Amino acid sequence: MCAAALEEYCGSIFWNDSYLNREDPDLPLCVEQTVLVWIPLGFLWLCAPWHLVALCRRTHMNTKHLSKLYFIKQLVVSLLLLTAIAALALTLGEDYGPSKDPPSTVKNPSVYLANPVLYAVSWILLLLCQEGVRRREGAVDSATLFLFWLLLVLCDIFPFQTLLREALRLGEIDDVPRFCLFYISFGLELIALILSALADISPEDEELVKKNPEMGAAFLSRITFNWFNSMVVKGYKRPLVQEDMWELNEADSTGYISQRFQYFMESNLGAARTRFQNKKNCEKAQEEALQNGFSSGLRKGVSQDVLMMEERGKEEDKKEKKKNKKKEEENYPNSWLISTIYQTFKGILIESAFFKLLQDLLAFVSPQLLKLMISFTQDKSRYTWEGYLYAVLLLVVALLQSLFLQQYFQRCFVLGMKVRTAIMAAVYKKALVVSNDTRKESTVGETVNLMSADAQRFNDVTNFIHLLWSCPLQIGLSIVFLWLELGPSVLAGLAVMVLMVPINGLLATKARKIQIENMKFKDKRLKIMNEILNGIKILKLYAWEPSFQAQVEGIRGQELKVMRKFAYLTSVSTFIFSCAPALVSLATFAVFVGVSSDNVLTAEKAFTSISLFNILRFPLAMLPMLIAAMVQTTVSRKRLEKFLGGEDLESGTVRHDPSFNSAVSICDGSFAWERDAEPLLKNVSLDIKPGRLIAVVGAVGSGKSSLMSALLGEMHSTKGFINIQGSIAIVPQQAWIQNATLRDNILFGSPHEEKRFQEVIQSCALVPDLELLPGGDLTEIGEKGINLSGGQKQRVSLARAAYSQADIYLLDDPLSAVDSHVGKHLFDKVIGPNGILKHKTRILVTHGVSFLPHVDEIVVLANGMVSEVGSYNSLRASRGAFSEFLDTYANEQTNQTHSESDSCQDTADVELIPETEDTQHDSPLEDTVSVTLKRENSVRRSQRNTRVRLRKNSSIRKSEDVDESKKGQRLIDKETMETGQVKFSVYLQYLRAMGWGYAVMVFLVYFIQNLAFIGQNLWLSDWTNDAVEYYNMTYPVWKRDTRVGVFGALGVAQGFFVFLGTLLLANASVSASRILHSRLLNNILRVPMVFFDTTPIGRVVNRFAKDIFTVDEAIPQSFRSWLLCLLGVLGTLFVICLATPYFTIIIIPLALVYYFVQRFYVATSRQLRRLDSVSRSPIYSHFGETVSGLSVIRAYGHQERFLKHNEITIDENLKCVYPWIVSNRWLAIRLEFLGNLVVFFAALFAVISRDSLDSGLVGLSISYALNVTQTLNWLVRMTSELETNIVAVERVSEYTEIQNEAKWVTDTHPTEEWPEAGRLQFENYKVRYRPGLDLVLHGISCDIHSTEKIGIVGRTGAGKSSLTNCLFRIIEAAEGRILIDDIDISTLGLHDLRNSLTIIPQDPVLFSGTLRMNLDPFDRASDEEIWRVLELSHLKDYVAGLQEGLQHEVAEGGENLSIGQRQLLCLARALLRKSRILILDEATAAVDLETDNLIQNTIRKEFSHCTVLTIAHRLHSIMDSSRVMVLDAGKIVEFDSPSNLLEKQGHFYAMAKDAGITRAEITAL
Repeated sequence: MCAAALEEYCGSIFWNDSYLNREDPDLPLCVEQTVLVWIPLGFLWLCAPWHLVALCRRTHMNTKHLSKLYFIKQLVVSLLLLTAIAALALTLGEDYGPSKDPPSTVKNPSVYLANPVLYAVSWILLLLCQEGVRRREGAVDSATLFLFWLLLVLCDIFPFQTLLREALRLGEIDDVPRFCLFYISFGLELIALILSALADISPEDEELVKKNPEMGAAFLSRITFNWFNSMVVKGYKRPLVQEDMWELNEADSTGYISQRFQYFMESNLGAARTRFQNKKNCEKAQEEALQNGFSSGLRKGVSQDVLMMEERGKEEDKKEKKKNKKKEEENYPNSWLISTIYQTFKGILIESAFFKLLQDLLAFVSPQLLKLMISFTQDKSRYTWEGYLYAVLLLVVALLQSLFLQQYFQRCFVLGMKVRTAIMAAVYKKALVVSNDTRKESTVGETVNLMSADAQRFNDVTNFIHLLWSCPLQIGLSIVFLWLELGPSVLAGLAVMVLMVPINGLLATKARKIQIENMKFKDKRLKIMNEILNGIKILKLYAWEPSFQAQVEGIRGQELKVMRKFAYLTSVSTFIFSCAPALVSLATFAVFVGVSSDNVLTAEKAFTSISLFNILRFPLAMLPMLIAAMVQTTVSRKRLEKFLGGEDLESGTVRHDPSFNSAVSICDGSFAWERDAEPLLKNVSLDIKPGRLIAVVGAVGSGKSSLMSALLGEMHSTKGFINIQGSIAIVPQQAWIQNATLRDNILFGSPHEEKRFQEVIQSCALVPDLELLPGGDLTEIGEKGINLSGGQKQRVSLARAAYSQADIYLLDDPLSAVDSHVGKHLFDKVIGPNGILKHKTRILVTHGVSFLPHVDEIVVLANGMVSEVGSYNSLRASRGAFSEFLDTYANEQTNQTHSESDSCQDTADVELIPETEDTQHDSPLEDTVSVTLKRENSVRRSQRNTRVRLRKNSSIRKSEDVDESKKGQRLIDKETMETGQVKFSVYLQYLRAMGWGYAVMVFLVYFIQNLAFIGQNLWLSDWTNDAVEYYNMTYPVWKRDTRVGVFGALGVAQGFFVFLGTLLLANASVSASRILHSRLLNNILRVPMVFFDTTPIGRVVNRFAKDIFTVDEAIPQSFRSWLLCLLGVLGTLFVICLATPYFTIIIIPLALVYYFVQRFYVATSRQLRRLDSVSRSPIYSHFGETVSGLSVIRAYGHQERFLKHNEITIDENLKCVYPWIVSNRWLAIRLEFLGNLVVFFAALFAVISRDSLDSGLVGLSISYALNVTQTLNWLVRMTSELETNIVAVERVSEYTEIQNEAKWVTDTHPTEEWPEAGRLQFENYKVRYRPGLDLVLHGISCDIHSTEKIGIVGRTGAGKSSLTNCLFRIIEAAEGRILIDDIDISTLGLHDLRNSLTIIPQDPVLFSGTLRMNLDPFDRASDEEIWRVLELSHLKDYVAGLQEGLQHEVAEGGENLSIGQRQLLCLARALLRKSRILILDEATAAVDLETDNLIQNTIRKEFSHCTVLTIAHRLHSIMDSSRVMVLDAGKIVEFDSPSNLLEKQGHFYAMAKDAGITRAEITAL
């Protein structure tokens, strides 16, 4: 019916089989005039509305330029419109025109009228569409229009050849005008197709496109990722650097993603919180009901047997415990994260799902084509064009499949990247507002882990999330097609597969348990490593490295045990997997042939089913992996939900009510650190008027710092409230310094005003420091302020506060860490009544009694309560706690008056320069590390007592120095990145670590497995040829059994060998991991201190975390996959060549192309991966920095700025991740084209030589070729992944080859008792921090007798700390020597030396572990001894009061002890070591006066028989020394008893005068 109507319409036959049943087939004219015209035009009409909307949307004319390209496009379409009109005119002219003959009754068929009209309308529509495209924002071309032109040209090819063939057959052209019009329009269409493939970039966008070529990529370039070429070429020519990275698309930037994610998160989290509350309330109600019932029951039956009750009670207890455990797991709002992620990214999810669906459906077309191909080779009577058609179709299907697959992957990986970004940003944002409860639950390390590990987990899972539905779909479709091939016997194969699932499930749960255990050990190991690296100086000074090394090795041992278990599990699952395809096909074929003797296995059946089974392999392998990954992600999900859903800081604790007339008021407040804990501050009431200076004093642990935290709103208020008017600035007790320039640390985000900046620097006494720092105020400060001394850090922290111009200043003991005269200067110039902050409200926590008379009001704290408040005089008069506190230190007060008069000379207005500094400029500029390494270099070189010159020409000199100093500004060298190809030696190194025997065995075993695989398939192709041999004959049973038996045996052999190989590899890789890690650890602990001063800790931790993780888990994995892939590819090529020998010709060009693509890709990809890991470190270190400086950031209210900074750092990382993702797609699409060519040629040669081939081999070679695409892709991916991962071995070994310090133990052992006397002699001792730098100590010679007490003084940077570093050989002598009891210390092993000396260091470092371990890590002392030293160091009561006593766990960095208690613990350590030489380094700085007294007395009493060297900042503490050594610029200037020195009136006298010490006092002492 329909055909008849069409024939009427065309005026010719619509369809007739004879057209195709001949050697040169063709399509009937009618089909070409109807169907082939309607397809492209229909497509255009469908897509047009979308383009036309753009025309209607904007009423105002978009002034986007009119490019030449646009004009040409419109011109071509206009010309086409003209051809259509011409065709119409022609037809009308022929039909109705005045012709010479009488008008013919035969008119042209209606198609000759309809088509030109259709075309004319379409061309007009197209003109509009192209205008619409031009007006669209950011559009450079249109995909739909390109596809339209492509369809049109393809459909016109048929009439093109029909017309030509017809003309050639007839020898003349039948209908000249139409013939000409058709070819003209065909030419124009071709031009239009080419034009539509070009991008039309407007001049205003050109800049953007330079920064981000993706913006200007046309459709073809987008689907083949051609726009990425420039990056690949650049990466091939030279290693890429961060500056080469392109800008991100707006939608991929952190700011945009994070904003969207937060928006959805708020609503979802809110809902989850309400759910959680309701659940909690329900449970409460239930429990109450139970309790009531229980108690009433008891009242009735008291007489019951008591024993029964007890038994029952025990059981109840057990149940209760279980219940509690469960509750613990779920006591936070849960299951909201996944829905948030879905809502945020559903756009990409749906798009990628669409592509995946298309690709999955196309995957099933190839086996059907294969089937047709095989039947074609069997039937020799078929026309050859069919074979060529199938070959071309195979190519087309494969190409489409590749394109869809790559689009899908691109979207999925970008999605993964976005999810990771969103989570990182959310974790960071949360960390800024998190309450102290939530913060206490996880250490800094664990929070950083949320950002690194857990976000990465989500990234990995979202990459493959669509497999959740796509795998079942693929499995279902395969089964349907298999059923069509083999009937019910498929069920046998299916049964085998179904059996695999529970086994895998079992393995997966087991693996998950092991994984969790592994994470535990990993966390534990990293925690210890972190502490070791943070406290490495202490470990070296105390010679404690072996103990900690043993601890880490112990944990590592457990971790490896777990890893080995895990590896064995994987090998079992691998065995099951590699057996699976063989078993499945075995079961299916065996059942198929066994069911009835009529069922003969033909080549079509066998190879179609095998290619279907091959499709099945992937989803079946992926599902369990995906499920395992999902399971791991649920662990991460819980951790993230717990953290992100945790309590925020209560914003209500601190009010800002302007109606109060005081600046700070606390009304009867009690404050606790945690929600349900005992309040630390009880019933505090304070009222502070604006502009006053308040001092807060009290003993250690009386709650001074807690009061500061409460004012910042960091504590939970259990009752009462705080009101604060105005902004706050804080100077914390331990200065928090960022890794940025000094200027940035002071400005802290405020705009830079030179005048104010200079004023602040002057008053904070930073001017001389800046002169000594290599880059002035632009010097880069290392992590945690590593290249500043304690005093400098504190002054920078104070400067930051002073610069911030806040209204209220909270100063938590800022003066303790600086020398006394500097302290005085800071008080006078900054804090005190005449300082730059004199009109602000200041709350100063202090231990320095000398400042108290100058403050407006004093608050005395005792045990968390305010015991007295009042002015200095009124409190003295009241004779309360405060006056006792003062009387202890009364002598300090008497001289206050003296020193007042001199204070002015300290800060003369003229800038004085000591002579010594001047010479420095002539000597070559030292490299930074040098200067900065003098960690304690802080630099107030003594300003008097050297010949002083006024600096006149300072301005000129300054400008000359600028260029020079640029070199010195950076302290931390950029992380070295290996560039270029990974050296082969690195692979050898890894293989050596695995053991050669293992390596060779693994290779052999895998090789045999591959042989078995090929053998099995060849056997199968031979089997299918039986179908031809025994055609119409009964198939003998013995033959059938042999076929099935051998087939099965070969399959099982494969599985067995894979299992064996995996087992061997597992053992090998575990041993490699062990060796590499212990080498790394061993070496890092033996590296000299200089290394740690110039290397950020994060970088070293990264080696232990990321790189060791890679060595443990990624390398074995990628090594195995690489081997299997390589063998697979070789096997495939071998089989194809065997089937069609012609194919060998093609191999060489293909291999060349492959090689080049791979080389280009690997160079770029590897470098991108390296950039990725290098740009990742700053994210984590910035995060760690933020977490440790939270209270400061919150106090200044700078959360927004830090969020911004975090976004920038993550963006820098994304700039490397995104190109890396694209580079993978770039490669994949090129390789898949190659693979598709392999398929095409295999098919083509099969057609060409079909006479000499049997169908079995054709099937074999094509089904193999269909597989090669993926394997090729995997091979390159694996090669590059292996290269990328092996970099970890390179990085680990880089740190195992660093120069070590001297040996720990040498052949010269001193005696057990050495040093008996404790005599120290320095003989012309010179030292520099590193070869080629200036000396720090210039030839020190002195003799210190046994049991002398020596005080060492000098301005900061005079070399006091360097002296102690030399005693411990932290730095080695350049010349001269030190003798202890006449033994030259440079001949001893470091541990022998360091074990015989004791130091109480500047900052008390504690390690997490028990108190006992912190005192005695080697367990050498008995408990009695430990209790004795605790008693001597006044900690006995405290420790005895703890629940666990000595086993009390110390938190990371000793966070759960006050600084005073930590200092006392360090004293206890020293007492326990009982050595004859004690060095005290500024130990008295952070302690209040009482503790100070305790320590001083203990030292006097307990160390009376020892030689004691004290590096003092408070001169009081050394006035009773036997001698005082005054150092200046690395030389001893004076060395005599204190009283003699005072009479001499030299350096020491000046210092004493500064500190306000007089002669009278000394005699009093």
